[in-house]
Amino acid sequence: MRNIYIGDMGVFVRYLQLALNRAGYPVAIDGRFGQRTCEAVRQFSGESVGCYVDVALWTKLIPYLKGYTTHIITQGDTIARIAAQYRTTESAVSMANPDMDPLNLQTGTRIYVPFSFPLVSEEVPYTSVLNAFILEGMAVRYPFLVTGCIGQSVMEREICYIQIGTGTKQVCYSAAFHANEWITTPVLLKFAEEYAAAYAAEAAIYGEDARLLFEEYTLFVIPMVNPDGVDLVNGAIQNDTYRMRTAAIAADYPSIPYPNGWKANINGIDLNLQFPAGWEQAREIKFAQGYVSPAPRDYVGEAPLTAPESVNMYQFTRSHDFRLILAYHTQGEVIYWKYLDYEPADSRRIAEYFGQVSGYAVEQTPAASGYAGYKDWFIQDYNRPGYTIEVGLGENPLDMSQFPKIYEDNRYILVGGMSQI
Repeated sequence: MRNIYIGDMGVFVRYLQLALNRAGYPVAIDGRFGQRTCEAVRQFSGESVGCYVDVALWTKLIPYLKGYTTHIITQGDTIARIAAQYRTTESAVSMANPDMDPLNLQTGTRIYVPFSFPLVSEEVPYTSVLNAFILEGMAVRYPFLVTGCIGQSVMEREICYIQIGTGTKQVCYSAAFHANEWITTPVLLKFAEEYAAAYAAEAAIYGEDARLLFEEYTLFVIPMVNPDGVDLVNGAIQNDTYRMRTAAIAADYPSIPYPNGWKANINGIDLNLQFPAGWEQAREIKFAQGYVSPAPRDYVGEAPLTAPESVNMYQFTRSHDFRLILAYHTQGEVIYWKYLDYEPADSRRIAEYFGQVSGYAVEQTPAASGYAGYKDWFIQDYNRPGYTIEVGLGENPLDMSQFPKIYEDNRYILVGGMSQI
């Protein structure tokens, strides 16, 4: 997190404002470090002079982005007292510390204390930084979850997942293959958070018993396949070399807005045109459209599986036994369910169910986009159901104002990706 000062604008200012709100210092989340935000920073920090956020102040703010803090047990502490001190619940503290004996708290022991607010914000753009904070916070709040990373991006950002469940039926949901489709990231994060909370509470999630799902299925959620590209679109790239490189690539394609039109990875390769399922046909189509070199979108690369992010997805899938995959994109409110003439068992039925519960159209992928995608390769190589879900309407990147409807439309798809197989 970089230092920010009064007068600054952008995504890190939004994260500052989100953290201040969660800490009890209300301010508009508008991305502008103005006088009201300055006053809230001073109130939070206890300083009457200066109006900036440096490393020391970020250290105090970041717990409100991760959704938890730590507490060192002192003489006389009880779970109830600790929960009251941090305005959270006893059950949240107990859940985050499964090895703690609440009747025999050990003085000097450091414990996790989750805050009471939901981790996944519906108010701010997403970046690799916020994605990592949320995954960490979710693992602390719900230690029965498993976290890991499938590899690194071009800029060596970790591409991480969260694993929910212990069942033999494996399922994989992924999002943000395309940079300016980052709104799909909080869709998966919110579902993972709700699923974990339902399991912890022994409750249902959208009509399904969370405990039964947990025991029958293992769900892998990869919320941000393309972290570098997402950071570029949302102004979180601080490395001048990569900013200059992408600007030069974009200059060769002046009709595509920069950076808002950027879909590719940071090297200008479209990650969803990298899989060995008709890659040559995809190359022919995209070259005919003029995408013959690294570009903000639609460049297939010099060969399949040359972009590290796509290689990561390929290898991670190869190392598992997924019964079904969902790949989240924007926009169009449509579900694509076939690749060529492949029609895996139950794939049509599940697609029609998804359409029914979401209100989305169920269609075959248009020919111009019908090759070399992750969903295409999965169907071809595994002959199992795979779906591209195009959420929302309008021009990418979609604004977070669409998020509530997008999530409402997709929550039963996300449950059904397990319960329908």
